[in-house]
Amino acid sequence: MARQLASGTLGRLRKKLEEERDRLADLLDEHEQEREEARLAETASERSPDPMTAEGGSMAFEYEKELSIDQNTADLLVKVEHALARIERGEYGICEACAKPIPVARLEALPYVTLCVDCARDRR
Repeated sequence: MARQLASGTLGRLRKKLEEERDRLADLLDEHEQEREEARLAETASERSPDPMTAEGGSMAFEYEKELSIDQNTADLLVKVEHALARIERGEYGICEACAKPIPVARLEALPYVTLCVDCARDRR
């Protein structure tokens, strides 16, 4: 079922996706730099916290939390890039499961979405 989004709508959503792609990529780069700086600072210090101490355990928890946030950010970036590729192929706004049009309101809320509400609900 072919569907053509109005060019203004498609342009607005593409811009939103491009801005989100850039924001997410910058965020990942920033986190990587912060981790590298922290690693270098820890290596330069005379001692690093023992993981068995409260300080070491807290640092390990923070590190794991940051990695989880980065993984979520990277996953979202993949979705955004996939949506941009679908725009290029002329497939954007079509449900990947049932091939029906995804409502514009859903695309406005989640521009990287690839499933209509019904198909998304069925996949839960």
